[in-house]
Amino acid sequence: MHFTASGFILPIPECSMFRWDPDRNANGNVTPQHEFLGLETLRRLGHGAIDQAHNHVNVHMDIEAHFCLLRCGWGKDRVSTMIAELVDAGNHTRISELTVGVLGGEEISRPQALALFDLESAADIFDLMAGANRIREHFKGNKIHLCSIVNAKAGACSENCSFCAQSSFYQTGSPKYGFVDPEPVRDAAEEAHRNGVTAVGLVAAWRGLNEGPMLDEVCERIRELAVGGKTRPDASLGLIKSQRVADRLKEAGLECYGHNLESSKRFFPSHCTTHTYEERLQTIGHLKKAGIKICSGGIIGMGETREDRCDLAFALKEVGANVVPINILNPIKGTPFENVPPLPPLEILKTIACFRFILPRREIMIAGGRTVNLRDMQSMVFTAGASALMVGNYLTTLNQSVEKDLQMLKDLGLDPRWDHGFDNQ
Repeated sequence: MHFTASGFILPIPECSMFRWDPDRNANGNVTPQHEFLGLETLRRLGHGAIDQAHNHVNVHMDIEAHFCLLRCGWGKDRVSTMIAELVDAGNHTRISELTVGVLGGEEISRPQALALFDLESAADIFDLMAGANRIREHFKGNKIHLCSIVNAKAGACSENCSFCAQSSFYQTGSPKYGFVDPEPVRDAAEEAHRNGVTAVGLVAAWRGLNEGPMLDEVCERIRELAVGGKTRPDASLGLIKSQRVADRLKEAGLECYGHNLESSKRFFPSHCTTHTYEERLQTIGHLKKAGIKICSGGIIGMGETREDRCDLAFALKEVGANVVPINILNPIKGTPFENVPPLPPLEILKTIACFRFILPRREIMIAGGRTVNLRDMQSMVFTAGASALMVGNYLTTLNQSVEKDLQMLKDLGLDPRWDHGFDNQ
């Protein structure tokens, strides 16, 4: 542990927790039952009070006492500003050790990852982000993968996903239309190409895709995108029950399929009951067998625990997702989640960083909900380890302009001309 006062960091034995409180009246006493190693010295040098409920010691010292501690060998490191909170040097060391391990090719364990998800102090979270940023730069360089989506079929979805404005179960005022004609898809590809966007994904609001006339039409759109050569043709078309359907998508030129696990297996029934977690895993299995790359992630901020987020990251590692989109819940009026309180921005950034530690070689993409949840902190997703970004508008909500995103990347010294492919994963 470290205790900070008057610009000096003072190491304190690990068995004691200290918090400096400059506003507290100096009239307390250290009780005998809390005479840990080091407390006797503090008691003689200043006035303190024990908070037995929280195992904190509030200590007040004058400058003479500070120098006395320095003469004893405490406080060798200077800090530039006054800090009024506990600084745990142990966390800093553990984060640094895990960073070095991941950079060297080691994998972190679930208990180690859970400890990262449970970090609370801003100092620790920024340490974690610094490690995640170094891991990103080591494995991904300064290239950022950009993608955009086309809402190819909107609204009236048969599934009851509690976060989704397009579900037929809820009255949200979301647009409804059938599968789009070729022109809007070509226009989206042209715009994406002009902006240097790598991929355009066709997204449909329905349960899934089966053999039949609709599959024929979908394959035709994918084929047009592939032949056009402007962007990589991607798609997110729901559940796939047949290997033949996956094979036909591959034959049409589909390179990457988006199919989020959404959350941990434990939390999944809390936001969807019309299909199962296992059905989503089955879909991913068919796609991988067909040779299609997998874009799979989830949504945070739905009421899940940190442990759920950790389990989601490890599940995505297990299924071998190539691109991992992290969406942040943007509560839509009319859905069951419309009143879910937002996650704090630092909790979001910490989650991104944890995903980078668990998935060091994957493309971690920040997708829906970033503008409303992160606001002026959006650019920090890259220092938290993100290596990909969804640009343009989302399915039913607006994003900031592509021009603004491109300027943000330029200001950060990042390059949107992604050329990695998926071979280095």
